[in-house]
Amino acid sequence: MANRLQHETSPYLLQHRDNPVDWYPWGKEALDEAARSGRPVFLSIGYSACHWCHVMERESFEDEKTAAFLNENFVNIKVDREERPDLDSIYMDAVQAMTGHGGWPMSVFLSPDGKPFYGGTYYPPEERHGMPSFQTVLAGVLDAYQNRREDVARQSDALLEHVQRGLSLDSQGGSLNASLPDAAVRKFHESFDGVYGGFGSAPKFPQPMNLDFLMRYLTRTGNENARDMITLSLEKMAGGGIYDQIGGGFHRYSVDAYWLVPHFEKMLYDNALLARLYLHAFLVTGNQSFRRITEQTLDYILREMTDPSGGFYSSQDADSEGEEGTFFLWSPAEIRAALQDQDQAELLISFYDVTDTGNFEGRNILHQPKPVAYHAKSRGVSEAAFLAQLDRARDSLYKARAKRIAPGRDDKVIASWNGLALAAFAEAARYLNRDDYRAAAVANGEFLANEIIENKRYRHTWKNGRARFHGYLEDYAYCGEGFLALYAATFDERWFTHARDAADGILAHFADDPNGGFYDTADDHEKLVTRPKAIQDNAVPSGNAMALGVLARLASYTGEARYREPVHRALAGMEPLLAQYPNAFGHWLGVLEYVLGDPREIAVVVPKGGDTAGAAAMLSETYRPGEVVALKQENASTVIPLLEGRGSVSDRTTVHVCRSFTCQLPITDPAEIRASLTASPGL
Repeated sequence: MANRLQHETSPYLLQHRDNPVDWYPWGKEALDEAARSGRPVFLSIGYSACHWCHVMERESFEDEKTAAFLNENFVNIKVDREERPDLDSIYMDAVQAMTGHGGWPMSVFLSPDGKPFYGGTYYPPEERHGMPSFQTVLAGVLDAYQNRREDVARQSDALLEHVQRGLSLDSQGGSLNASLPDAAVRKFHESFDGVYGGFGSAPKFPQPMNLDFLMRYLTRTGNENARDMITLSLEKMAGGGIYDQIGGGFHRYSVDAYWLVPHFEKMLYDNALLARLYLHAFLVTGNQSFRRITEQTLDYILREMTDPSGGFYSSQDADSEGEEGTFFLWSPAEIRAALQDQDQAELLISFYDVTDTGNFEGRNILHQPKPVAYHAKSRGVSEAAFLAQLDRARDSLYKARAKRIAPGRDDKVIASWNGLALAAFAEAARYLNRDDYRAAAVANGEFLANEIIENKRYRHTWKNGRARFHGYLEDYAYCGEGFLALYAATFDERWFTHARDAADGILAHFADDPNGGFYDTADDHEKLVTRPKAIQDNAVPSGNAMALGVLARLASYTGEARYREPVHRALAGMEPLLAQYPNAFGHWLGVLEYVLGDPREIAVVVPKGGDTAGAAAMLSETYRPGEVVALKQENASTVIPLLEGRGSVSDRTTVHVCRSFTCQLPITDPAEIRASLTASPGL
């Protein structure tokens, strides 16, 4: 018989609706039942693409004996961390304080008022590798709660005090430390893997925020260390098993130091951030392979992760047919059997280093140990001709793979992650002149405007026409970022208006006025045991850092101090952490780069009947992260202060180059315009 999760929209929660565990969704009903019955709460937090979440479900939550013990002694709540990042943040802080580490599935035990008193992550059904069995943990927790209630209360209060010990960003103002980016780059280099790229050792995560900061720094300084860290990391990731060599798109992370063996889930946020990163790298370095990865990744999202409504789905599982990675693994015989053209088969076997012994449990994760140039030379063809052959072979193998049982897909739409994807598609449309990407970006912008935003307030998730949960800081901030990128790709001012509305919502509902920065939840959000305020980048940029980036660029577009001042205050308050732990604050450093670079404001006015498309194209010939761009036709009304009162000179396209709304003389000469717009300092 289905439990209470049967009425939810989250695919992750629906996966658990037939468990014998009497699951509740998070809410008043569950907490009231815990208070009424005197039972503690068992809170299990996970997500659809999580491999070990599925393992714990099979081992424990589908086990009748374990379920009976849980049902008799606990009120059991199941939470999708992607739906409730606020709960995930609060209780992850508690688990990390208790155990020194965190992860998913997260298993937390609460008193009926929501205070945590014990927790961990995955527990096996029997004691294993030093981990206690889940049954042992349950018995121990229940004994403590029933017989040592005062100890439990002290532990709970101590944990809550730790969780509530928010970081103050308060500062006395003053100028920002202009040497911080230089020092951060030196610290990045200390942890850089000079052989395989990336930072640190196994497990290895792509860290797109850190690499994008290095990209911004490179465009300003031309620093060769930054260039080397970017290019080696991106080349090695693109050639490794962390990248889906056949279908495009990146898996979550690599369990080894050389990007070969991934955890096979694919997340929208990873692919949005990495597609944008590879795009920037292509624009800065001219490396065509980076463009290929950008396009293959975005094409994967369009093909497999796009709802007809224009929204983008959340994730694809690591598992298929009950095994992790099965969908993506090959043997030489399987490739030869899948492709009718045996020359194509042998090309793939050679290029992707497919062997009879395999590199993962007797089969092969496809990867590229040797460069395209090597294989082109061995075949006696040009690199372009070889790539054309490779693409035909990849397409054939993709079609063959599509006949396999595919990993499960979480088809809920998350506003914040869609904002990241919107920015990636909009920038790719702008810089690569891809009309299909522009259409996808506009469709996604329309989806967000029509399905996620109501009266300028955001919802967090959407599925099957139903939007749910009050929007979090990250929803406003990431979508604000996406709308600014969409404005620069289309110069349709309704997208600028949506970005500004998002920023105004952040200032009105999320500001931590006493301390600086922003809370993760709005001032009218459900009251929890604490109001979370995350500042550190994790798999995605912190909502605080992304919000500050949006505000900083709106300050450039508008000249308004109410956007600029929170940015300077928060950055000044963060300086000690940015100096000590730059690897944890890549997006903050990117915002600092923007602010310290004295950003340019480019206002373009095209005479009536002039070449608007040509002027827009000129604004997109090089990647210049240290500026904002705006464009209008002569005498057109505008909502953008940077364009107000601007006109053309001598009925010619006119460019106004400004800093802090102080402008140089207008430029009308085409050669001078191009020189001004395409100049990239430091390169």
